[in-house]
Amino acid sequence: MSKFPILLSIPHGGTQKPPELDGHLCITEKDQFDDSDPFVIEIYDLEDKVQKVIKSDIARAFVDLNRSLQDLPPKNPDGLIKSATCYQKPIYISGKEPDDSLRKTLIEKYYLPYHREIQKSTHELDLQLCLDCHSMAAIAPNVSPDGNNKKRPLFCISNQDGETSSAEMLELLADCISKSFSIKRDDISLNDPFHGGHITKTYGNNPIPWIQVEMNRSLYLSEPWFDDRTLKTDNSHLEKLNHSFEKSIMLFFSKI
Repeated sequence: MSKFPILLSIPHGGTQKPPELDGHLCITEKDQFDDSDPFVIEIYDLEDKVQKVIKSDIARAFVDLNRSLQDLPPKNPDGLIKSATCYQKPIYISGKEPDDSLRKTLIEKYYLPYHREIQKSTHELDLQLCLDCHSMAAIAPNVSPDGNNKKRPLFCISNQDGETSSAEMLELLADCISKSFSIKRDDISLNDPFHGGHITKTYGNNPIPWIQVEMNRSLYLSEPWFDDRTLKTDNSHLEKLNHSFEKSIMLFFSKI
């Protein structure tokens, strides 16, 4: 079978701590987990079934690849190099926050290579679509655009309100996700609460269409699959979600 002509970006796929931050951190394992996109590589990575998968194992609490180079604290505590998690939990020991030199090191080692790989792939590969793949908390953190503990849909897919892909492409992907995951179409929102982050906005239609995909963590971080005490989830359930995601892509390309 030929590979699907798609690039999958998974920028928040891991929970690794950069060794450069040893001695700087006070964040707990649970706070880091709550601020991350747990298990998204297991869910979204289609490996050699697609043209390209770009993924990172560095936790977003330390280097957020879906932010611009100018998006830094103190202006934005939830920026590229954060000062606090999305739940306002401190990341660094007071007085040991990254200085300009350490920020530069983190950006050069982890941020820039990821974006160079996107730029290289979108210009060298024969692609018809790129997806930036994430998870979202079931209930919105206060710092989010839909804060104040608002309940979220099962999926949010976004294209910067039509700027990074056609409306028809977005609607088609929503229909394919609905059928493949056996969920109601009304449980998939378009550009609400998210419109597409820095990656989608920067590379969308430049030259390839981009869509951001956000899966609600209630689909796998809840009973009976998830143990909140150990932060472990059922691997067989993750495999089922991965298979459903593959079916979504397969159905999408059968219809365009």
